Amino acid sequence: MKFRVDRDVLAEAVTWTARSLPTRPPVPVLAGVRIEADASGTLQLSSFDYEVSARSEIAADVSEPGTVLVSGRLLAEISRALPAKPVDVVLEGTKVTVTCGASRFTLLTMPVEDYPALPAMPAVTGTVEGDALTHAVAQVTIAASRDDTLPLLTGVRMEIEGEKITLLATDRYRLALRELTWTPASPDISTVALVRARTLSDAAKSLGSSSSVNVALATGQGVDLIGFEAGGRHTTSLLVDGDYPAVRRLFPDETPIHAVVLTQTLADAAKRVALVAERNTPIRLSFTEGQVVLDAGQGDDAQASEALEATLVGDDISVAFNPQFLLDGLGALTTPFVRMSFTHPNKPVEFTGQESLDGDDLQEYRYLLVPIRFAS
Repeated sequence: MKFRVDRDVLAEAVTWTARSLPTRPPVPVLAGVRIEADASGTLQLSSFDYEVSARSEIAADVSEPGTVLVSGRLLAEISRALPAKPVDVVLEGTKVTVTCGASRFTLLTMPVEDYPALPAMPAVTGTVEGDALTHAVAQVTIAASRDDTLPLLTGVRMEIEGEKITLLATDRYRLALRELTWTPASPDISTVALVRARTLSDAAKSLGSSSSVNVALATGQGVDLIGFEAGGRHTTSLLVDGDYPAVRRLFPDETPIHAVVLTQTLADAAKRVALVAERNTPIRLSFTEGQVVLDAGQGDDAQASEALEATLVGDDISVAFNPQFLLDGLGALTTPFVRMSFTHPNKPVEFTGQESLDGDDLQEYRYLLVPIRFAS
């Protein structure tokens, strides 16, 4: 095997393909990136850990076609450190030589025949705009659990109904819902998938720069898979197995009290007041007509408070939140105003966005946050 490729193109492709390699692979070959040089001038790089696969195709000047398996992380580090010159890669026996300008590296190879076959990409289910997918996934994954002892809650539920995709995630303390439109291959499609939040977030970030991303879904055919493809890059992931809890019913049907505040102003004030909130200490928000007062700390501890303008509809109300969960929800909103809808001081509070102070709230993104009980 022998080929020449542009340094930046190689570094980007290897880094992307190797990004999901396991740090402690159960089998040594799973730490490798498989490189296949085709006589047509195509270089295919792939990685697989039996759960997530990645495949990237780039153009190269191939002199001798062939296939090799080398350490993915090491090749990624080397390719990023190389000078800005063409890179020559040659397979010599059981070693691969990487030459770039005056730099020369020799890497040991691993047995290609021991490398598992990558799963086939399912048929394309539909197409979604890259930036819309990136933004929607970022808004929802903040609420996904990071506790691997609850594998169901580390996933994002994806509900597909025709031209609408609904993403849902919860960690039991908050719940995020985001709706977006896409172009399905079949207009009457109706299906549900549970995707690992980490995998979905990674795919959305790395492929979202493309104008469109192909989404491929295979369920009920032995192996349940989801795949994403854009710009010569393909990634697949096994779906999470199990029944996701019925979380939609947690959103209140009616909210007799709601308050509207400038989103960024509230976020900035919450960051300042939260400086004195020790670990597991809530930040309190007290709403009265015309204002909201944020405060944290009590007794002999450090204390902080700040008053902001707010529009309140309904009775006065006070709630307390985990500061980080509050900031996560405010940070996910892109509208100038946030509407906080209440049913009771101890019941979950719904956050939605508003374009103007007197406008209607937008229901495409909803963030539900459980308040912390505090002594009056």
